[in-house]
Amino acid sequence: MIVEAVGAWGLIIGAIVLLFIILYFIPIGLWFSALVSGVRISLLQLFLMRFRKVPPGVIVRAMIEGAKADVELSRDALEAHYLAGGHVARVVHALVSAAKANIELPFNMATAIDLAGRDVFEAVQMSVNPKVINTPPVTAVSKDGIQLIAKARVTVRANIKQLVGGAGEETVLARVGEGIVSSIGSSHSHKAVLENPDFISRVVLEKGLDAGTAFEILSIDIADIDIGKNIGAVLQMDQAEADKNIAQAKAEERRAMAIALEQENKATAQEMRAKVIEAEVQVPLAISEAFRSGNLGIMDYMKYKNIMADTTMRESIADEDKSKPDDQ
Repeated sequence: MIVEAVGAWGLIIGAIVLLFIILYFIPIGLWFSALVSGVRISLLQLFLMRFRKVPPGVIVRAMIEGAKADVELSRDALEAHYLAGGHVARVVHALVSAAKANIELPFNMATAIDLAGRDVFEAVQMSVNPKVINTPPVTAVSKDGIQLIAKARVTVRANIKQLVGGAGEETVLARVGEGIVSSIGSSHSHKAVLENPDFISRVVLEKGLDAGTAFEILSIDIADIDIGKNIGAVLQMDQAEADKNIAQAKAEERRAMAIALEQENKATAQEMRAKVIEAEVQVPLAISEAFRSGNLGIMDYMKYKNIMADTTMRESIADEDKSKPDDQ
C-alpha cells in the first residue's frame, strides 16, 4: 500500500511538473489574452519564441497595447527590435503617445531612436509638453567695460526627426551661452542691456542655435542679470601698473648705465694720473742724464730749482687768498 501511494504521488508530481513545462513553452494564457484582445498570434509562434530567446509576454503585451490604440505593429519587427537590444515596451508607449497626440512617428524611426540610446517615450512627451532648461550663469562684458552675469531659461521641444545624430542639451546650453556673450559684448553700454534684456533674447533666437540639435528652441527668456566687476577699470589699472613697472625698469637701466659710466671715467682718470706720475718720474732721470752729458750746468740747475720754489710759493699764496672770506 505504501509503495502504491508513493507511486501515485510521484505520478501526480510528475504530471504537475510536466504541465508547468508545457505551459512554459506553450503559454496558453498569453495566447488567450491576445485572442480576446483582438491580436492574432498562433500558439506555434509563442512556442518558437522560447527557442529564439524572446519572452512572449513582452511581445504579446506590446501587440495588445498597440491593438487597443489602433497602432499597427508587426510581431517580427518587435522580435527583431528586442533581439537588437531595444526596449520594446518603451517604443510601443512612444508610438501610442505619438498617435494620440497626432505626431508623425514611424515605427522604424522610433526603433532607431531607441537603439541610438535616447528615450523615445520621453522625446514624445517633450514634443507634447516642452521642457524648460535653465542655463548656468553666463558672464560677459559690454563695450563700456562693465561685467554682466546673466541667467536664461530656454524652452525647448524635442525634434523627432533630429533625435538620431542630433546634439543634446549640453550643445544647446553652450550655444545659448555663446549667443548671450556675443549679444552683451556688442552692446555699447551695460545700461542698455539692463533696460532691454529682451534684446538678448531676440539676438540669440535670430542665430538659429537649434540647427543640428535634437531640440527646437521655442523661446529664450532672461531670468536675471547681475552687475559684476568693472573690467575696463581693472584693465586700465593693470595697464598703468605695467607702464609704471616698465618706466621704473628703464630708469633703473639708465641709473645703472650712469654708474657704469662714472666708474669707467674714474678708471680713465686713474689711468691718466698714473701716466702723469710716470712722466714726472722721468724728469729727475732726464736731469741726471743732462748733467752727465754736459748739457746742464750747476747754475742752470739752481735757476730751475728757484723757479720751482717760486711757483710753489705763488700757488700756496693763491690757495690762501681763495680760502679767506670776502670782505662785507
